[in-house]
Amino acid sequence: MNFRALHQGPRALLMPNPWDAGSARILAGLGYQALATSSGACAGTLGRRDGRVTRDEALAHARAIVQATPLPVSADLEKCFGDDPAAVAQTIRLAAETGLAGGSIEDATGSKDKPLFDFNHAVERVAAAAEAARQTDFVLTARTENFLRGNPDLDDTIRRLQAFEKAGAEVLFAPGLPDLAAVRAVCAAVSRPVNFMAGIRGKSFAVADLEAAGVRRISFATSLYRAAMSALVDAGREVKDAGSFGYLEHTMTTPELNGYMES
Repeated sequence: MNFRALHQGPRALLMPNPWDAGSARILAGLGYQALATSSGACAGTLGRRDGRVTRDEALAHARAIVQATPLPVSADLEKCFGDDPAAVAQTIRLAAETGLAGGSIEDATGSKDKPLFDFNHAVERVAAAAEAARQTDFVLTARTENFLRGNPDLDDTIRRLQAFEKAGAEVLFAPGLPDLAAVRAVCAAVSRPVNFMAGIRGKSFAVADLEAAGVRRISFATSLYRAAMSALVDAGREVKDAGSFGYLEHTMTTPELNGYMES
């Protein structure tokens, strides 16, 4: 299945984020056409917070999801595990070797003192990633973290995305946009497909509304993982606090679950 072509379909590409091979198989069984990793969900499976995973761990996590289904997978590669363009390019090459169809680079530094890379350096990093992606037929998504990192400046967000597009990114992404007007403004400002991240309360809009705004791809971030963990917490509390097993009435049976898995 051609991952690039899926961005040109009649509807926005719905790209959920599994957190392991089993959840990947379930989502494939539900009929989704492509999958993505989530850095936060990956960290959660290791008992860590987002941003505390090494490149080797992230790529091993991605490889397990790639191998679980025949669907194309795009990886959340955070800042590509390096600040300089050469390190970024190496991460893209390694990601392509895992069988990933694509992946993202972001302009967040990981530092509280300076949350975002300077504009020129951010563009240089995207250009290096794009060059490596072209050599491996890898669909690069470039994302600006302005609205998640204390700089909710729509004009600067658009400026960065336009520069990332010019630098060679094939998909553009600004997580945390506050409303549909901002989504429309971003989509109108660039010519490449725009990814919208669902998963933030009050800032996750209906698929039809996002499509009307111009969105071509919708990812789910950690939201499915959080939904599963929420069910786990609720079930665990019920047994511990109430001594009952009412949650069983709302779960799949073992044969139903097994139906999504390899025999």
